Amino acid sequence: MVFLVAVNIFLIPSVHAEAQIADKCSFDQSEGVNPEQQTINCLLTEAAVKYDVPPEIVKAVAEKESAWKQYEDNKPLISEDGGIGIMQVTQKSNYDDSRLKQDIVYNIEAGVEILNQMYDRNDLPSINKSEGSVNAYQRNYIENWYFAVMAYNGIKPVNSPVLQENGDENKEAYQEEVFEIIERNMDRELGKLDFSRDDFDYDPSKKDNIRFVTLDYRFLEPFTSSNYFYKKGQTVGAVQEVNLRSQPTTSNVNVIGKVKEGEHLTIESSYTYEKSPDSLNPFVWYKVEKENGTKGYVASNYLRNKFKDVPAGHYAEENIDQLYDMNILRGHSEDKFGMKENLIRIHAAMLFVRAENLSLTDRPDPGFVDVSPENRYFDTVSAVADEGIFNGDEKGYFHIEDDLKRSEMAVLLQNVYNFEESSKEHPFVDVKDNIWYDESVNRLYHAGITSGVSADQYGPSETVTREQFAAFLIRSIEYQKKN
Repeated sequence: MVFLVAVNIFLIPSVHAEAQIADKCSFDQSEGVNPEQQTINCLLTEAAVKYDVPPEIVKAVAEKESAWKQYEDNKPLISEDGGIGIMQVTQKSNYDDSRLKQDIVYNIEAGVEILNQMYDRNDLPSINKSEGSVNAYQRNYIENWYFAVMAYNGIKPVNSPVLQENGDENKEAYQEEVFEIIERNMDRELGKLDFSRDDFDYDPSKKDNIRFVTLDYRFLEPFTSSNYFYKKGQTVGAVQEVNLRSQPTTSNVNVIGKVKEGEHLTIESSYTYEKSPDSLNPFVWYKVEKENGTKGYVASNYLRNKFKDVPAGHYAEENIDQLYDMNILRGHSEDKFGMKENLIRIHAAMLFVRAENLSLTDRPDPGFVDVSPENRYFDTVSAVADEGIFNGDEKGYFHIEDDLKRSEMAVLLQNVYNFEESSKEHPFVDVKDNIWYDESVNRLYHAGITSGVSADQYGPSETVTREQFAAFLIRSIEYQKKN
């Protein structure tokens, strides 16, 4: 249930648009009667979308709390500890008690509103929040809601992510069980969140709230974006081979083909619901078009965002997807990555800011002639210069729009990731001994980050494309994790 007794927060009820949600789901309330499964699926989805909460989270919370039931034996479902209805909202949360019992839409929206307020609390730890991030991106990633889901039930020792006595994961914590439901419903694993028992201070013999020692976490892991916010015309791909169906239902008779893993699809329209009203499927369906023109329906849980200009099977496709899921790389738009385009210096700087979660505040003016305080990139340039990642030229220019050269790339990656020194020499005859990028090239080569443009040519003056840099950056991040 929602446990709010010891939480220093006053919830002001603002549930006001239940009729809109009910209308979207063609729902008429019948007292004492649980709606059909797909009606509940719709009600949970539409309430979540209204508050910009990933519906995967709302549905899993409802499953954990009540198995999607508002009533039991024709009476409002009320738990021993006072949780009411499908979302198990308590009377202490300042919502209308009678409506929580008799109005399932009101109950759902109250629960979603509470989840939303938990996400916005500033006394809970944050995950992957940074000055270089956009709130809309952050909210769409399911893993970023970990502590909001925890707080929905209570920030008590029983919900500590880590057991204090031995440092093991607490698989019985409320939020862990909710995330396990999400993984089952989505048929994929969520990003790994590695916590330490030193992150949480509590007495396991008492019921006092956990004191959060660490308030800001940065996980360089691909996270899982919600599948409910795709727009018409957007490019998506299948995360595994999946059936293409003539109708939005899992009935075997309507399979019209297969969608291969990674195959590009175009969203034809907004999501729709399972045709069979009693189906237990917790997902929705999207009508999509294959590149050969074939149209059909695919279950939402098997889709992910894809850049239209990144060919399926390209050597950098997985690296690009990983950086996107880490909220490091965003492309020119949701559909366009900028394949084969040269990477310019300022875009490289922005990638490092996100990858290293660099603060953009209180940085000294680096004094570059071509980057004044009025320049929109001033804060980014100041941060990477202050961190010693970037330097300007001998005349004091940063060269924001210049294409990044392979020689520069080697030095930048070395500045950030500090690859180990090697006693061996690189094989490149076009990299002169002791030139300013020689040592960086040698370290990157022996760390397995980059090879040359040929067996004995590094190509220091050649430019770096966006997809090439994606591959180099992912390899560097993986190196950092292992070392």
